[in-house]
Amino acid sequence: MAETQPSTFITLASNDSGSVTVERAVAERSMLIKNMLEDLGEGAVASEIPIPNVGEQVLKKVIEWCQHHKNDPITANDDDSDSRKKTTDIEEWDQKFMQVDQEMLFEIILASNYLDIKPLLDVGCKTVANMIKGKSPEEIRKTFNITNDFTPEEEEQIRRENEWAEDR
Repeated sequence: MAETQPSTFITLASNDSGSVTVERAVAERSMLIKNMLEDLGEGAVASEIPIPNVGEQVLKKVIEWCQHHKNDPITANDDDSDSRKKTTDIEEWDQKFMQVDQEMLFEIILASNYLDIKPLLDVGCKTVANMIKGKSPEEIRKTFNITNDFTPEEEEQIRRENEWAEDR
């Protein structure tokens, strides 16, 4: 595999007709983009690369994260340590990065999943997990504007069936 020149830039076209020019090495934090460039060859670098499932603002936010983490080691999917999966600890920079409104947070999670940027997907999911941690179902519904579609009787039955899971 040929080494990527750090000065090579590519242009990504978002689904809302925006475009973002980015260093190739930064864009290749996305396994989708990396594989696309490898499959299409050097000719792909000269033209815009369509990113049909991501809007420009979200794409810029994802690229900002990739830029900050461009020198992080890329781990293979099989190399995920159980300890990393089980913790909801998030680096300070990533915590600040994820301080966005809920719509943007969920758009970042969807984009990182689509673009196959596993570390960013992990950070997004851990952020949501931390938003839920220690909250009652009512508090979670309020946080995420979820309508309770259970009757009080159904809710009581579910509580009885799941008493074993309660932290007491």
